[in-house]
Amino acid sequence: MPLRIALSQITTGPDPASNLALLREETQRAADAGARLVAFPEAAMACFGTRLGPIAEPLDGPWATEVRQIAKDAGLVVVAGMFTPAPDGRVTNTLLATGPGVETSYDKIHLYDAFGFAESKTVAPGSEVVTFDLDGVRIGLATCYDVRFPELFRAHADAGAVLSLLPASWGAGPGKREQWELLTRARALDATVWLAAVGQADPEASGLTAASSAPTGIGHSALIGPDGTVRERLDAGPGLLVGEVDTEEVTAVRRTVSVLANRKLGGQS
Repeated sequence: MPLRIALSQITTGPDPASNLALLREETQRAADAGARLVAFPEAAMACFGTRLGPIAEPLDGPWATEVRQIAKDAGLVVVAGMFTPAPDGRVTNTLLATGPGVETSYDKIHLYDAFGFAESKTVAPGSEVVTFDLDGVRIGLATCYDVRFPELFRAHADAGAVLSLLPASWGAGPGKREQWELLTRARALDATVWLAAVGQADPEASGLTAASSAPTGIGHSALIGPDGTVRERLDAGPGLLVGEVDTEEVTAVRRTVSVLANRKLGGQS
């Protein structure tokens, strides 16, 4: 059976408690739509432009504990971006994946030191490729700027994943929407996986003022098939995208376009 998932395109603010209330509301909407998983954007805990050190919490802290309760109450898996303390005094940009039968986390590997923003000043990089299984479907985790690095998504595929989740808080600017759309489709094709890209909604579309020049989102979340075609897409404003991931389609595409098997560089030995 296809896996039914939801992508919740929201605009988060600087207060983690207020954002939890929004996550609870949206998780229930996803559950009501029959989703087995709901993915929230990067920085769901608190938007960029917020001082991250004071709000960062460990994975057993109050914020993550409440996300676990939200997932338990709704009976589905929740994936949400948060910030956890790093040993060197910085934080890590972490995805928490939690719910029935699932408990894992991913620390963003590729940090956004680009377009005049220096994420690495306050955020320490992760190093581990992370996947988890839900209803027999293996799912890989990536975050925002990771989308510019195809090897991570191929690593998902090498680990058996047929779906990559990409929470993001994409920076606005000339050509940035076009890059987002191009890169997400390309990564689905590179690895012949379904790619579910969920971004923060554009603050202006939510009636808010963006926090300085921080990457606070442009919207345009999408579910993309393993052939690179967009199956569902949202506009700039808040919304809930619900779609189905058919694993058999991955098998069919990989049989026709054998880019993973045909690799000469960087593939599995």
